[in-house]
Amino acid sequence: MTPTLRILLLTGSLLAGAPAAIAQSRPAVIELYTSEGCSSCPPAEAYLGELAQRGDVLALSFHVDYWDDLGWRDRFALPAAVTRQRVYAQALRLASVYTPQAVIDGTGNFVGSDRSAIDRALTSKRSDAAGRPTVGIDLAVLAGDVKIDLAPQAGATPSEIVLIAYQRTAQTPVGRGENSGRTLREFNIVRDFHTLGRWSGEARQFHVRGDSLPPGTTDVAVIVQAQGQSAIIGAASVALN
Repeated sequence: MTPTLRILLLTGSLLAGAPAAIAQSRPAVIELYTSEGCSSCPPAEAYLGELAQRGDVLALSFHVDYWDDLGWRDRFALPAAVTRQRVYAQALRLASVYTPQAVIDGTGNFVGSDRSAIDRALTSKRSDAAGRPTVGIDLAVLAGDVKIDLAPQAGATPSEIVLIAYQRTAQTPVGRGENSGRTLREFNIVRDFHTLGRWSGEARQFHVRGDSLPPGTTDVAVIVQAQGQSAIIGAASVALN
């Protein structure tokens, strides 16, 4: 179990003058729902690793636990990832959850290994970037802690601010189950995620202590997701080191 993130709501202009990753045109967010116990998932994870190298994409791998009773326990599985996937299934009117599933910007559903369909969707996102809704996010790491600053925005959609801690790479030798005997390469593995608070267009600031992040965390992301909907309207990420 990962430690609870210690989060402080800040006032004033804490980040004034601080180096920050400023979201001018936000990346497209692709979430892969995957499991080390699923033989169909490694090709999707390899593709996610390629997408993770792109500057216009925030690629995140959410490991689910519903394969764990079929011979192999995924060390990165998060029950909360299953809950998040089920929310998407309801919002996108899907009959069930599955792996490998890719969700783009909270509104597009794809088989995670379907490169051509995902490439087309991301190309469309890139061409529409100028008109895509976004939120100004300043994200910085100062003295090992994460500082988040959301700019004010008139008429903003009421949203939730979600902090995601992830690990850039891992290799896992699998001893049982559908991937028995394989060593899996995994990318941008979500180690924990929490809702920091709600946002309705006002300026907001948060401070997350670095020592409260899960072991193995290399990067953090912040996404702004429309409340009661699934659409992602803001995103930014930064490396801890």
